[in-house]
Amino acid sequence: MNTESQLARLGLFDARVPRYTSYPTAPQFSGDVGAAHFRSWLAAIEPGAQISLYLHVPFCRRLCWFCACRTQGTSSDTPVLAYVETLKAELAMLRDALPEGVTLSRLHWGGGTPTLLPADAMRDLAATVFAITPLAKDAEFSVEIDPNEIDSARLDALAEAGMNRASIGVQDFDPEIQAIIGREQSYELTRSAVEAIRAHGVHSLNADILFGLPNQTNKRLSESVQKLLSLSPDRVALYGYAHVPWMARRQQMIPSDTLPRPEERLALFETANKLFTWDGYVDIGIDHFARPDDRLAIAARNGTLRRNFQGYTDDPAQVLVGLGTSSISKFPQGYAQMNPATAAWGKSVNAGEFATTRGHAFSDDDRLRARMIEALMCDFKVSTEELLQDFPVSRAQIDALFQPIADKFGDFVSHTSEGLAVPVPGRPLTRMIATHFDAYAMTKTGHSSAI
Repeated sequence: MNTESQLARLGLFDARVPRYTSYPTAPQFSGDVGAAHFRSWLAAIEPGAQISLYLHVPFCRRLCWFCACRTQGTSSDTPVLAYVETLKAELAMLRDALPEGVTLSRLHWGGGTPTLLPADAMRDLAATVFAITPLAKDAEFSVEIDPNEIDSARLDALAEAGMNRASIGVQDFDPEIQAIIGREQSYELTRSAVEAIRAHGVHSLNADILFGLPNQTNKRLSESVQKLLSLSPDRVALYGYAHVPWMARRQQMIPSDTLPRPEERLALFETANKLFTWDGYVDIGIDHFARPDDRLAIAARNGTLRRNFQGYTDDPAQVLVGLGTSSISKFPQGYAQMNPATAAWGKSVNAGEFATTRGHAFSDDDRLRARMIEALMCDFKVSTEELLQDFPVSRAQIDALFQPIADKFGDFVSHTSEGLAVPVPGRPLTRMIATHFDAYAMTKTGHSSAI
């Protein structure tokens, strides 16, 4: 039996499982966590600590059909500028809630399209942030940049504010595929944006590209990957397109019969993987690649790689604060999510209260399982000794969690006295394996394809 047949027998091509950018995953969040938890968890941050800050800008000039993010279209700057004013009010509330001396290890502006903001609004927002929490030494300030929505004036504003990493969504360079997914963005336009970013002194570049898109073939994806490689990004995220039209209605614009079969998705991933590694990139976790001297690759080598809502990170901070609609914060105590409805979020903030509407407070069992899942997703191994050192758990309890996985996945995993590991042939199964550490019930419709 060949490897693909074995993967099929184990259910890889039928399974829908979480991406595990968090544990518990967002569908498990509840209304039991609210603004009072958010405030108390902020107050518990150590004075002088480093934290991460994520600002969410949910607006786009156009709504791409493939996207499942919480965004809203606008042809006018009026709602965008009003949103920024409310975001500044939320930042002022954060200032009052934070202990003294807190600095930022990471600042990320995401969306939506944060580069939709006019240059003056960018300067104003950045100044508001840094008046509250300045960047720490060696901090990273990254912004998601849409090549269709950037110009020299806005790049001037971002560079002056200290942006030192840019992130560009590519998806695919094939014009036919771009038309089907509602995202027209030529290679020439993308190259011009990259050149402009670097001309402004920002030399660290992330790029996202998708596999599993409609009408995508190995040949087409190979051409897109090679065009992306010509731009020499420092990091690449190779995400599998998640077709969930029952959750993201705009995806109903994409005909389901044009999508590659799961077996074809695996071939697409392997094709792109080979091209990136042949070009000298190091594979990071299940779906990222980085230049060997990039901090993400260094973190993977020294065992400090972590996973968060943006994917993989080398961020050492124990707290991630998310502001803006639908943003999620992570604290040692749990997760807290802001109201996803812009109007309701704004109403709460303008009334002087954080708009936290749901989340999850960690139990000891959550922390143990979260660490196992993160270790598996980052390092493809879970160390028994580390778990014994960090958690109130016995070797017998750990073996009771590992053995059913070894029984089910056979040679695709390795279970020894040192722990559980996933060798290279089994890595397409990583997310499926992680579900065996997940104590919460899940439905197939709530998650994306396992490959």
